[in-house]
Amino acid sequence: QVQLVESGGGLVQAGGSLRLSCVASGSVFNDMGWYRQAPGKQRELVAAITRNSGTNYADSVKGRFTISRDNAKNTVYLQMNSLKPEDAAVYYCNARNWRNSVYWGQGTQVTVSS
Repeated sequence: QVQLVESGGGLVQAGGSLRLSCVASGSVFNDMGWYRQAPGKQRELVAAITRNSGTNYADSVKGRFTISRDNAKNTVYLQMNSLKPEDAAVYYCNARNWRNSVYWGQGTQVTVSS
């Protein structure tokens, strides 16, 4: 059974930092990433990383967020620095396994106070 379990969300002041973690289990995962969804908005890609650590970022987070992964631990991280109120959202971990099946975590809330 595939599971993605996120942690690390919370409340932070603007300009602060948070680190999200997502532990995946039950398969071998190729691409992993983070998406976010703010109230009334569509879910959007924040950052993605391949198994070989190739990365892709949304323009809005480039230079502030860093995605990384530990393949031995099946874990993907999102280091978020210089957070802005517009970064507030529910952040979802996403993973695609070797069968090209896509899985989602349950989401973790990030709140940024101005």
